[in-house]
Amino acid sequence: MESSKTVGITEVVLRDGIQSLLATRVPLRDLVSILPTLDKVGYWSLETWGGATYDSCIRYLNEDPWERLRTFNSLLKNTPQQMLIRGQNLVGYKHYSNRVVSNFLEKSAENGIEIFRTFDALNDFENIDFTIREVKRIGKHAQGTIAYTTSPVHDLNTWLDLAKKIEDAGADSLAIKDMAGLLRPFDAYELVKNLKSTLSIPIHMQTHATTGMSTATNMKAIEAGIDNIDTSISSLSMTYGHTATETMLAIFENEEREINLDLSALEEVSIFFKEIRDKYSEFEGNLKGVDSSMLVKQVPGGMLSNLESQLRANKQEDKIDLVKDEIPRVRKDFGYPPLVTPASQIVGAQALLNIMSSRRYENLSNESLNLILGKYGKLPGEIEPDLLRRAESIGVDGDSYDENELDIMATELKDLCKSNGLPDLSEKIEMLLTYIMFPNIALPFFKELDI
Repeated sequence: MESSKTVGITEVVLRDGIQSLLATRVPLRDLVSILPTLDKVGYWSLETWGGATYDSCIRYLNEDPWERLRTFNSLLKNTPQQMLIRGQNLVGYKHYSNRVVSNFLEKSAENGIEIFRTFDALNDFENIDFTIREVKRIGKHAQGTIAYTTSPVHDLNTWLDLAKKIEDAGADSLAIKDMAGLLRPFDAYELVKNLKSTLSIPIHMQTHATTGMSTATNMKAIEAGIDNIDTSISSLSMTYGHTATETMLAIFENEEREINLDLSALEEVSIFFKEIRDKYSEFEGNLKGVDSSMLVKQVPGGMLSNLESQLRANKQEDKIDLVKDEIPRVRKDFGYPPLVTPASQIVGAQALLNIMSSRRYENLSNESLNLILGKYGKLPGEIEPDLLRRAESIGVDGDSYDENELDIMATELKDLCKSNGLPDLSEKIEMLLTYIMFPNIALPFFKELDI
């Protein structure tokens, strides 16, 4: 497919920018005033929701994620809202039934999402096929995604095969999601060139700055004909985050391919988020420049800042380098899953367990067992034989989900509300979805809400 002269920009500051640099700790009240200015910039889309946002709203911010979305929607008149979902995992950490997925997508669209970027942590197409088709059914933009990684079991054909399946499922566009900044500039050029010659849908890309390559990678992808890239406003960019929006704008000024954004509006946005970054600096990770070790360890930016936060909270920050070293070993043993949610959390948590235990895999988390035993989908490579045997001997309880999950959980929530003196929240589908995805923290959250 031919690319247009103009390169579209998806601004990620409201979601992935805040998630990668500030552990998703910025409340809605601190973002509302900048939305009209963001809406004037001329972005292709604004990524506002999904990823860890939903979880953080109810876990840390005491904020209804649906209200956040509705507020964004009321103030963004010109720019489509985009969200990130994990296929059958949605914004939770396990597979949900098709009915739950359908209800979540319908409500997300109803409340303001226009573009759904859907990926699977293992690049198992079966886990995103239904989501893509459902987004098309409800009349919104379905963006199927490659979770880019490198390993002995991934090569160019891995991505071309997956991309073709995504296009054939009816996706409106394809995204390359490079969560750990592993996509090297010349590899990006080759990947995009090959994708452009085999697909007829537009191609988008998100790459993180952790390894220092993101700006060059974006540049080579644009040279190869990519249609759209993700960037983050300069004052909340780089390190664990993304290339600055203004940097890409400057690079392609007066060039054959161009980026058309309102520079004065961008300056206002940048000043605003500099203050936000200062205000929430306690949540920022320790990385001050580039971490080239990630080319080996492959740990995504958001995962690193959260790992550091967890270790700090437990006064174990001296263990961070040991955990970083253990992560690639666990990943290899697990069959080389890409390190993206939820696989990144599972591998990271297991690496942490291994470091804290007297011997490796002395304690296997339930999530690790589920991953090894295929509950999240097919792993790309072979699992370490002794580890697989051990996991099979322990086993896991039940299937990933029950097809009647929606009704079962609605009854559960109804009873819970009654016994806690709350109105029946099971009748509000958004509240029911919150309970289904986060049953352990939903009740305390509901009690704090002004219902």
